[in-house]
Amino acid sequence: MNLISRLPWLKVLLYLLLTVYAIITLIPFLWALSASFKPLSEIINGAPNFIPQNFTLDNYKQIFLQEPLFFRWLFNSVVIAVSVTFLNLLLNSMAGYALARLRFVGKRFCFFLILAVLAVPAQITLIPTFLILKALGWLNSYQGMIVPSMVNATFIFMMRQFFVNFPQELEEAAQLDGLNTWEIFQNIVLPLAKPALAAQAVFVFMGSWNNFILPLVILFDPEMFTLPLGLNTFKGQYISYWNYIMAASMIFTLPALGIYAFFNRYFIQGVTFTGGKS
Repeated sequence: MNLISRLPWLKVLLYLLLTVYAIITLIPFLWALSASFKPLSEIINGAPNFIPQNFTLDNYKQIFLQEPLFFRWLFNSVVIAVSVTFLNLLLNSMAGYALARLRFVGKRFCFFLILAVLAVPAQITLIPTFLILKALGWLNSYQGMIVPSMVNATFIFMMRQFFVNFPQELEEAAQLDGLNTWEIFQNIVLPLAKPALAAQAVFVFMGSWNNFILPLVILFDPEMFTLPLGLNTFKGQYISYWNYIMAASMIFTLPALGIYAFFNRYFIQGVTFTGGKS
Protein backbone atom coordinates (compact mmCIF):
# COMPACT_ATOMS: atom_id res chain seq x y z
CA MET A 1 0.00 0.00 0.00
CA ASN A 2 1.22 3.49 -0.81
CA LEU A 3 1.61 6.30 1.71
CA ILE A 4 -1.72 7.98 0.84
CA SER A 5 -3.65 4.73 1.38
CA ARG A 6 -2.08 4.28 4.82
CA LEU A 7 -2.67 7.89 5.86
CA PRO A 8 -6.25 8.98 5.00
CA TRP A 9 -5.68 12.48 6.33
CA LEU A 10 -2.92 12.93 3.77
CA LYS A 11 -5.42 12.26 0.99
CA VAL A 12 -7.79 14.86 2.45
CA LEU A 13 -4.93 17.39 2.65
CA LEU A 14 -3.95 16.65 -0.95
CA TYR A 15 -7.48 17.22 -2.23
CA LEU A 16 -7.74 20.39 -0.15
CA LEU A 17 -4.54 21.77 -1.66
CA LEU A 18 -5.68 20.84 -5.18
CA THR A 19 -9.04 22.53 -4.55
CA VAL A 20 -7.36 25.72 -3.33
CA TYR A 21 -5.02 25.68 -6.33
CA ALA A 22 -7.97 25.18 -8.72
CA ILE A 23 -9.82 28.12 -7.19
CA ILE A 24 -6.74 30.37 -7.42
CA THR A 25 -6.29 29.31 -11.05
CA LEU A 26 -9.94 29.94 -11.94
CA ILE A 27 -10.22 33.39 -10.34
CA PRO A 28 -8.45 35.30 -13.20
CA PHE A 29 -10.54 33.47 -15.80
CA LEU A 30 -13.79 34.19 -13.95
CA TRP A 31 -12.81 37.86 -13.61
CA ALA A 32 -12.08 38.04 -17.34
CA LEU A 33 -15.42 36.40 -18.13
CA SER A 34 -17.18 38.88 -15.86
CA ALA A 35 -15.28 41.84 -17.33
CA SER A 36 -16.32 40.85 -20.84
CA PHE A 37 -19.88 41.84 -19.89
CA LYS A 38 -18.93 45.15 -18.25
CA PRO A 39 -18.54 48.61 -19.76
CA LEU A 40 -15.02 50.02 -19.72
CA SER A 41 -15.86 52.55 -16.98
CA GLU A 42 -16.82 49.76 -14.57
CA ILE A 43 -13.59 47.84 -15.25
CA ILE A 44 -11.23 50.75 -14.71
CA ASN A 45 -12.88 52.02 -11.52
CA GLY A 46 -10.99 49.32 -9.59
CA ALA A 47 -13.97 47.69 -7.87
CA PRO A 48 -13.19 43.95 -7.46
CA ASN A 49 -16.74 42.78 -8.25
CA PHE A 50 -17.26 39.53 -10.16
CA ILE A 51 -20.90 40.23 -10.96
CA PRO A 52 -21.32 43.07 -13.52
CA GLN A 53 -23.28 45.98 -12.10
CA ASN A 54 -24.11 47.22 -15.60
CA PHE A 55 -24.44 44.03 -17.61
CA THR A 56 -23.96 44.62 -21.35
CA LEU A 57 -23.41 42.69 -24.59
CA ASP A 58 -22.00 45.74 -26.34
CA ASN A 59 -18.44 44.42 -26.03
CA TYR A 60 -19.28 41.30 -28.05
CA LYS A 61 -21.29 43.39 -30.54
CA GLN A 62 -18.27 45.62 -30.99
CA ILE A 63 -16.01 42.64 -31.62
CA PHE A 64 -18.31 40.91 -34.09
CA LEU A 65 -19.96 43.84 -35.83
CA GLN A 66 -17.67 46.87 -35.53
CA GLU A 67 -14.18 45.35 -35.77
CA PRO A 68 -13.80 44.55 -39.50
CA LEU A 69 -10.66 42.43 -39.09
CA PHE A 70 -11.75 40.22 -36.20
CA PHE A 71 -13.00 37.37 -38.38
CA ARG A 72 -9.88 37.64 -40.54
CA TRP A 73 -7.72 37.32 -37.41
CA LEU A 74 -9.79 34.31 -36.35
CA PHE A 75 -9.41 32.75 -39.80
CA ASN A 76 -5.65 33.33 -39.79
CA SER A 77 -5.28 31.72 -36.35
CA VAL A 78 -7.35 28.69 -37.37
CA VAL A 79 -5.44 28.15 -40.62
CA ILE A 80 -2.04 28.47 -38.97
CA ALA A 81 -2.84 26.43 -35.83
CA VAL A 82 -4.52 23.59 -37.76
CA SER A 83 -1.72 23.45 -40.35
CA VAL A 84 1.01 23.50 -37.70
CA THR A 85 -0.75 20.79 -35.69
CA PHE A 86 -1.26 18.51 -38.70
CA LEU A 87 2.35 18.88 -39.89
CA ASN A 88 3.70 18.29 -36.39
CA LEU A 89 1.63 15.15 -35.95
CA LEU A 90 2.89 13.77 -39.25
CA LEU A 91 6.55 14.86 -39.24
CA ASN A 92 7.27 14.42 -35.52
CA SER A 93 5.75 10.95 -35.63
CA MET A 94 7.77 9.98 -38.71
CA ALA A 95 10.99 11.29 -37.15
CA GLY A 96 10.26 9.59 -33.82
CA TYR A 97 9.54 6.28 -35.53
CA ALA A 98 12.72 6.51 -37.61
CA LEU A 99 14.81 7.15 -34.49
CA ALA A 100 13.14 4.28 -32.63
CA ARG A 101 13.03 1.59 -35.31
CA LEU A 102 15.11 2.31 -38.42
CA ARG A 103 18.83 1.86 -38.82
CA PHE A 104 20.71 4.55 -40.71
CA VAL A 105 24.06 6.33 -40.66
CA GLY A 106 24.15 9.17 -38.13
CA LYS A 107 21.11 7.99 -36.19
CA ARG A 108 22.79 8.42 -32.81
CA PHE A 109 24.11 11.84 -33.80
CA CYS A 110 20.60 12.95 -34.88
CA PHE A 111 19.17 11.81 -31.57
CA PHE A 112 21.73 13.72 -29.51
CA LEU A 113 21.28 16.75 -31.78
CA ILE A 114 17.56 16.73 -30.98
CA LEU A 115 18.37 16.52 -27.27
CA ALA A 116 20.71 19.50 -27.69
CA VAL A 117 17.97 21.50 -29.43
CA LEU A 118 15.73 20.93 -26.40
CA ALA A 119 18.21 22.94 -24.31
CA VAL A 120 18.03 25.99 -26.62
CA PRO A 121 15.39 28.60 -25.67
CA ALA A 122 13.07 29.40 -28.57
CA GLN A 123 13.73 33.14 -28.17
CA ILE A 124 17.34 32.64 -29.28
CA THR A 125 16.19 31.43 -32.70
CA LEU A 126 13.92 34.40 -33.40
CA ILE A 127 16.53 36.56 -35.13
CA PRO A 128 17.89 33.72 -37.34
CA THR A 129 14.29 32.76 -38.18
CA PHE A 130 13.50 36.34 -39.15
CA LEU A 131 16.59 36.64 -41.35
CA ILE A 132 15.90 33.32 -43.11
CA LEU A 133 12.25 34.19 -43.74
CA LYS A 134 13.27 37.62 -45.04
CA ALA A 135 15.75 36.04 -47.46
CA LEU A 136 13.03 33.66 -48.68
CA GLY A 137 10.48 36.46 -49.02
CA TRP A 138 8.18 34.76 -46.51
CA LEU A 139 7.67 37.63 -44.09
CA ASN A 140 4.01 38.49 -43.49
CA SER A 141 2.81 35.17 -44.97
CA TYR A 142 1.16 31.94 -43.93
CA GLN A 143 4.19 29.87 -44.88
CA GLY A 144 6.36 32.14 -42.77
CA MET A 145 4.22 31.28 -39.77
CA ILE A 146 3.77 27.58 -40.53
CA VAL A 147 7.11 26.31 -41.83
CA PRO A 148 9.30 27.33 -38.83
CA SER A 149 6.82 25.61 -36.50
CA MET A 150 6.05 22.45 -38.48
CA VAL A 151 8.44 20.26 -36.43
CA ASN A 152 9.25 20.28 -32.74
CA ALA A 153 12.23 18.60 -31.09
CA THR A 154 10.30 18.02 -27.87
CA PHE A 155 7.61 15.98 -29.58
CA ILE A 156 10.07 14.13 -31.80
CA PHE A 157 11.69 12.94 -28.57
CA MET A 158 8.31 12.10 -27.03
CA MET A 159 7.21 10.12 -30.09
CA ARG A 160 10.57 8.33 -30.15
CA GLN A 161 10.03 7.26 -26.55
CA PHE A 162 6.56 6.02 -27.39
CA PHE A 163 7.75 3.96 -30.36
CA VAL A 164 10.68 2.51 -28.39
CA ASN A 165 8.09 0.97 -26.07
CA PHE A 166 5.74 -0.02 -28.90
CA PRO A 167 5.22 -3.83 -29.21
CA GLN A 168 7.67 -4.87 -31.91
CA GLU A 169 5.85 -8.19 -32.42
CA LEU A 170 3.04 -6.35 -34.21
CA GLU A 171 5.49 -4.89 -36.72
CA GLU A 172 7.20 -8.24 -37.25
CA ALA A 173 3.82 -9.88 -37.92
CA ALA A 174 3.02 -7.13 -40.44
CA GLN A 175 6.37 -7.71 -42.16
CA LEU A 176 5.51 -11.40 -42.52
CA ASP A 177 2.28 -10.32 -44.22
CA GLY A 178 4.34 -8.40 -46.79
CA LEU A 179 3.93 -4.83 -45.58
CA ASN A 180 6.81 -2.42 -46.13
CA THR A 181 8.03 0.10 -43.56
CA TRP A 182 5.69 2.91 -44.64
CA GLU A 183 2.66 0.59 -44.72
CA ILE A 184 3.52 -0.68 -41.23
CA PHE A 185 3.85 2.87 -39.95
CA GLN A 186 0.64 4.04 -41.63
CA ASN A 187 -1.63 1.05 -41.03
CA ILE A 188 -0.32 -0.52 -37.82
CA VAL A 189 1.68 1.97 -35.78
CA LEU A 190 -0.21 5.25 -36.20
CA PRO A 191 -3.69 3.86 -35.39
CA LEU A 192 -2.31 2.41 -32.15
CA ALA A 193 -0.48 5.65 -31.29
CA LYS A 194 -3.67 7.68 -30.74
CA PRO A 195 -2.90 8.51 -27.07
CA ALA A 196 0.52 9.92 -27.95
CA LEU A 197 -0.84 11.75 -31.00
CA ALA A 198 -3.71 13.21 -28.97
CA ALA A 199 -1.37 14.55 -26.28
CA GLN A 200 0.87 16.00 -28.97
CA ALA A 201 -2.09 17.56 -30.81
CA VAL A 202 -3.31 19.34 -27.66
CA PHE A 203 0.11 20.76 -26.79
CA VAL A 204 1.01 21.78 -30.35
CA PHE A 205 -2.36 23.39 -31.08
CA MET A 206 -2.31 25.31 -27.80
CA GLY A 207 1.25 26.49 -28.45
CA SER A 208 0.45 27.65 -31.97
CA TRP A 209 -2.92 29.15 -31.05
CA ASN A 210 -1.42 31.21 -28.20
CA ASN A 211 1.80 32.12 -30.02
CA PHE A 212 2.45 35.86 -29.79
CA ILE A 213 6.20 36.32 -30.26
CA LEU A 214 6.61 34.83 -33.76
CA PRO A 215 3.63 36.73 -35.27
CA LEU A 216 4.90 39.92 -33.62
CA VAL A 217 8.27 39.46 -35.32
CA ILE A 218 7.26 38.48 -38.86
CA LEU A 219 3.73 39.87 -39.38
CA PHE A 220 3.24 43.58 -40.07
CA ASP A 221 0.03 43.74 -42.15
CA PRO A 222 -3.05 43.94 -39.87
CA GLU A 223 -4.93 41.62 -42.25
CA MET A 224 -2.36 38.88 -41.57
CA PHE A 225 -2.49 39.22 -37.78
CA THR A 226 -3.44 36.24 -35.67
CA LEU A 227 -5.84 36.66 -32.75
CA PRO A 228 -3.17 37.17 -30.04
CA LEU A 229 -1.59 39.92 -32.13
CA GLY A 230 -4.95 41.37 -33.10
CA LEU A 231 -6.03 41.62 -29.47
CA ASN A 232 -2.98 43.75 -28.82
CA THR A 233 -4.36 46.44 -31.14
CA PHE A 234 -7.03 47.23 -28.52
CA LYS A 235 -4.24 48.52 -26.27
CA GLY A 236 -3.19 52.09 -26.96
CA GLN A 237 -0.60 54.48 -25.58
CA TYR A 238 -3.15 56.43 -23.54
CA ILE A 239 -6.11 54.06 -23.21
CA SER A 240 -6.64 50.31 -23.35
CA TYR A 241 -10.07 48.92 -24.16
CA TRP A 242 -10.05 46.13 -21.60
CA ASN A 243 -13.73 45.42 -22.13
CA TYR A 244 -13.08 44.53 -25.80
CA ILE A 245 -9.92 42.62 -24.91
CA MET A 246 -11.77 40.50 -22.34
CA ALA A 247 -14.64 39.78 -24.75
CA ALA A 248 -12.27 38.78 -27.53
CA SER A 249 -10.25 36.69 -25.07
CA MET A 250 -13.33 34.67 -24.15
CA ILE A 251 -13.93 33.91 -27.82
CA PHE A 252 -10.23 33.18 -28.18
CA THR A 253 -10.39 30.42 -25.56
CA LEU A 254 -13.25 28.46 -27.18
CA PRO A 255 -11.27 26.61 -29.90
CA ALA A 256 -8.59 25.59 -27.39
CA LEU A 257 -11.26 24.25 -25.03
CA GLY A 258 -12.87 22.42 -27.94
CA ILE A 259 -9.59 20.75 -28.92
CA TYR A 260 -8.96 19.65 -25.35
CA ALA A 261 -12.52 18.33 -24.97
CA PHE A 262 -12.23 16.39 -28.23
CA PHE A 263 -8.92 14.73 -27.31
CA ASN A 264 -9.59 14.46 -23.58
CA ARG A 265 -10.23 10.70 -23.57
CA TYR A 266 -6.72 10.12 -24.95
CA PHE A 267 -4.95 13.02 -23.27
CA ILE A 268 -4.24 11.60 -19.79
CA GLN A 269 -3.11 8.30 -21.26
CA GLY A 270 -0.97 10.11 -23.81
CA VAL A 271 0.99 12.30 -21.41
CA THR A 272 2.15 9.20 -19.49
CA PHE A 273 3.36 7.18 -22.46
CA THR A 274 7.11 7.85 -22.11
CA GLY A 275 8.76 4.74 -20.71
CA GLY A 276 12.10 3.92 -19.21
CA LYS A 277 13.82 2.50 -22.29
CA SER A 278 16.48 4.52 -24.07
